[in-house]
Amino acid sequence: MFATIRKQLHHHPSLIPLFLFIGGGAVMSMMYLARLGIRNPDVCWDRKNNPEPWNKLLPNQQYKFVAVNMDYSKLKKNGPDF
Repeated sequence: MFATIRKQLHHHPSLIPLFLFIGGGAVMSMMYLARLGIRNPDVCWDRKNNPEPWNKLLPNQQYKFVAVNMDYSKLKKNGPDF
Protein backbone atom coordinates (compact mmCIF):
# COMPACT_ATOMS: atom_id res chain seq x y z
CA MET A 1 0.00 0.00 0.00
CA PHE A 2 2.76 2.46 0.92
CA ALA A 3 4.74 1.44 -2.15
CA THR A 4 1.77 2.31 -4.35
CA ILE A 5 1.38 5.69 -2.67
CA ARG A 6 5.10 6.37 -3.04
CA LYS A 7 4.95 5.46 -6.75
CA GLN A 8 1.94 7.74 -7.27
CA LEU A 9 3.70 10.62 -5.50
CA HIS A 10 6.77 10.05 -7.67
CA HIS A 11 4.73 10.23 -10.88
CA HIS A 12 2.37 13.01 -9.70
CA PRO A 13 4.22 15.40 -7.36
CA SER A 14 1.20 17.71 -7.23
CA LEU A 15 -0.47 15.13 -4.91
CA ILE A 16 2.05 15.82 -2.12
CA PRO A 17 0.14 18.82 -0.66
CA LEU A 18 -3.08 16.81 -0.81
CA PHE A 19 -1.57 14.00 1.25
CA LEU A 20 -0.01 16.48 3.67
CA PHE A 21 -3.27 18.34 4.33
CA ILE A 22 -5.35 15.16 4.63
CA GLY A 23 -2.76 13.64 7.00
CA GLY A 24 -2.59 16.85 9.05
CA GLY A 25 -6.39 16.99 9.28
CA ALA A 26 -6.53 13.38 10.43
CA VAL A 27 -3.88 14.02 13.10
CA MET A 28 -5.64 17.15 14.37
CA SER A 29 -9.00 15.39 14.55
CA MET A 30 -7.46 12.52 16.53
CA MET A 31 -5.84 15.01 18.91
CA TYR A 32 -9.18 16.79 19.41
CA LEU A 33 -10.95 13.50 20.12
CA ALA A 34 -8.24 12.59 22.64
CA ARG A 35 -8.66 16.00 24.30
CA LEU A 36 -12.41 15.49 24.53
CA GLY A 37 -11.93 12.08 26.11
CA ILE A 38 -9.35 13.26 28.63
CA ARG A 39 -10.34 16.80 29.60
CA ASN A 40 -14.13 16.91 29.21
CA PRO A 41 -15.96 16.74 32.57
CA ASP A 42 -18.83 14.77 31.01
CA VAL A 43 -16.58 11.76 30.36
CA CYS A 44 -16.15 9.35 33.26
CA TRP A 45 -13.32 6.79 32.92
CA ASP A 46 -13.19 5.70 36.57
CA ARG A 47 -16.62 4.98 38.02
CA LYS A 48 -15.39 3.74 41.39
CA ASN A 49 -13.20 6.64 42.52
CA ASN A 50 -14.89 9.53 40.70
CA PRO A 51 -18.42 8.59 39.57
CA GLU A 52 -19.57 12.17 38.93
CA PRO A 53 -16.60 14.29 37.76
CA TRP A 54 -18.83 17.21 36.74
CA ASN A 55 -19.65 17.89 40.42
CA LYS A 56 -15.99 18.50 41.26
CA LEU A 57 -15.58 21.43 38.86
CA LEU A 58 -14.82 24.74 40.48
CA PRO A 59 -16.75 27.79 39.26
CA ASN A 60 -13.53 29.46 38.12
CA GLN A 61 -12.22 26.41 36.24
CA GLN A 62 -12.27 26.62 32.44
CA TYR A 63 -13.12 23.41 30.63
CA LYS A 64 -14.31 24.84 27.31
CA PHE A 65 -11.95 24.68 24.37
CA VAL A 66 -12.37 28.38 23.53
CA ALA A 67 -13.74 31.01 25.89
CA VAL A 68 -14.33 34.31 24.12
CA ASN A 69 -14.44 37.38 26.39
CA MET A 70 -14.76 35.28 29.56
CA ASP A 71 -12.39 35.53 32.51
CA TYR A 72 -13.02 32.44 34.62
CA SER A 73 -10.79 33.61 37.46
CA LYS A 74 -13.28 36.37 38.41
CA LEU A 75 -16.38 34.17 38.60
CA LYS A 76 -18.10 33.61 41.93
CA LYS A 77 -19.89 30.48 43.01
CA ASN A 78 -23.63 30.68 42.33
CA GLY A 79 -24.90 27.40 43.70
CA PRO A 80 -24.77 25.11 46.73
CA ASP A 81 -22.28 22.31 47.37
CA PHE A 82 -23.53 18.82 46.64
